[in-house]
Amino acid sequence: MTGMDKETIAGACPVCDKRYGAAEIVSALKVCPSCEYHYRMEPAERIEYLCDPGSFVEFSGNLSSRNPIQFSAYEEKLSGAVEKTQMKDAVITGLCEIEKKTVVLALMSFSFMGGSMGSVVGEKICQAMLKSAKEGLPLIAYTTSGGARMQEGIFSLMQMAKTSSAAAEMDKAGAPFFTVLCDPTTGGVTASFAMLADLIMAEPGALIGFAGPRVIEGTLHAKLPEGFQRAEFQQDKGFVDLIVPRNEQRRILSALLALHNCNSKDKV
Repeated sequence: MTGMDKETIAGACPVCDKRYGAAEIVSALKVCPSCEYHYRMEPAERIEYLCDPGSFVEFSGNLSSRNPIQFSAYEEKLSGAVEKTQMKDAVITGLCEIEKKTVVLALMSFSFMGGSMGSVVGEKICQAMLKSAKEGLPLIAYTTSGGARMQEGIFSLMQMAKTSSAAAEMDKAGAPFFTVLCDPTTGGVTASFAMLADLIMAEPGALIGFAGPRVIEGTLHAKLPEGFQRAEFQQDKGFVDLIVPRNEQRRILSALLALHNCNSKDKV
């Protein structure tokens, strides 16, 4: 367990207020045994429970952010995020197998500058999508983001159109696209590729929207309904197809891949 894992699950559960040891929470895939609150997870942790052992092979791992508009102190923030997460940016992409079915996998990290989508995140997502389209492989994207990376200005905002265009290429090629929306998935990621999948799943209780509830309440000067923008609310409104607990995700995704005849070693 890394220091960041300990920090994430320290103290009582934020929903039911019950206390469990860090090891117990980690062994339960970082889900509270009492109320099933889903703690936030890092890409390496998801790879461990989702992929066949040893099958994940990263690509586009050499890309790292620059400072295109010379935003003050941006380099220092990037360095701090790299040191904290041991990632080069807020998404990891690679090939893996899920029950012997080969897929393209993209995993975002909220710990890296709030999972913000700058030019590198957008480029890595696009490369994953185009690889999926070219090779006829399904893409599974786990999203968690606060939105666009303000330190890159217009270069960040351009990623919405860029990733949406790449998603259209996947659609033309008939390559299946699945997203799993994690807490939180907001801003430009929600407004672009996260909601363009063939099937949109979400983890229980995940915050999903464009602007946050506090911003909306402040703008509208109105009280929002209970559970507003949570995964269950979004499913009720038709924005989410399935809510899948963490311990069911590998099984559900494998079944979906089989239904789409997306397998690399065995014929379904």
